[in-house]
Amino acid sequence: MIKACLNGDRTRAQHRTVPQTPDELARAASEAVAAGASMVHVHPRDGSGRETLDTRHVVDAVVAIRAATPGLRVSVSTRDGIVDSARRKLAHVSEWPSPDLGGPDCASVNWHEDGAVEVAAALRDNGSGVEAGLWTPLAASSFAGTSWPWQVERVLVELIPGVMPGSDGPWAAERILAALGMSPVPVLVHGEGRWAWRVLRWAQAAGYDVRIGLEDTRYLPDGREARDSAELVAAAVRSEPSAASQ
Repeated sequence: MIKACLNGDRTRAQHRTVPQTPDELARAASEAVAAGASMVHVHPRDGSGRETLDTRHVVDAVVAIRAATPGLRVSVSTRDGIVDSARRKLAHVSEWPSPDLGGPDCASVNWHEDGAVEVAAALRDNGSGVEAGLWTPLAASSFAGTSWPWQVERVLVELIPGVMPGSDGPWAAERILAALGMSPVPVLVHGEGRWAWRVLRWAQAAGYDVRIGLEDTRYLPDGREARDSAELVAAAVRSEPSAASQ
């Protein structure tokens, strides 16, 4: 499975085609699916283009994407930094409606962040799935020692240069996966920045789900700047072992 991460916290100054409005997100999602994505992850924005957890903007983004691509599973972010405290984050997430009323199908929760368990519980109570984001072996072992591995929809092993030591994304992935142990749910492995493509190819070869899009990198494997997330997804499809063997 390839998930398309359409925008993240990236600005238009960083890439001119980063989608921000609901209509732009819907169009980008449709194009990513046509290129081979099975799911999308978005950071809803407010009217000024800033990331937001406000219910109105989250619902507007999710509903627009679903209207353009019926049946597509839509994930949103709850990352630190969108709002200024764990308390405010929880208050926003607790207000989100269930997926059948316009809420997200699931949301990523970074397990090392303050209040992660409470945010995950609020999503579960709303009827949304939880994607547990694990950035470090410590976060993975902490997560594995709870009952949450059986309650989440997916585990996200996220490799970010500078967060994990070393210069090799797959090495970092192996450390986190070893701390996680056997997972009862699907595991998606992805890298950001200079690790994006090396991690993606390693993860594909190892049989994990993967993620790619403008949130993770602006560049194609050959170093050219991608036109949009759809072009990055198409490159990821071409990188799949089954495609490489044809």
